[in-house]
Amino acid sequence: MTQEERWLIRYEEVKDFIEANKCNPSKHRIEEHDMLNWLKANRKALNAGKMKQERVEKFRKLLEMTEQYKRKNQYE
Repeated sequence: MTQEERWLIRYEEVKDFIEANKCNPSKHRIEEHDMLNWLKANRKALNAGKMKQERVEKFRKLLEMTEQYKRKNQYE
């Protein structure tokens, strides 16, 4: 399995999780740590300009989804 295939599998896994649960992966739930770490690592690569060009558009769409379900302060 190539690195690109593994990236696409993880991308689909995170996308499906967000669509199904209507929330982002939590740092408090052990079973969601892998997805959260993948998101953080790819966000860091994107900001540093090190992400492969063919991945950038897909990842930006995923970031838009995460913004939609961003945690809100209950006291606001």
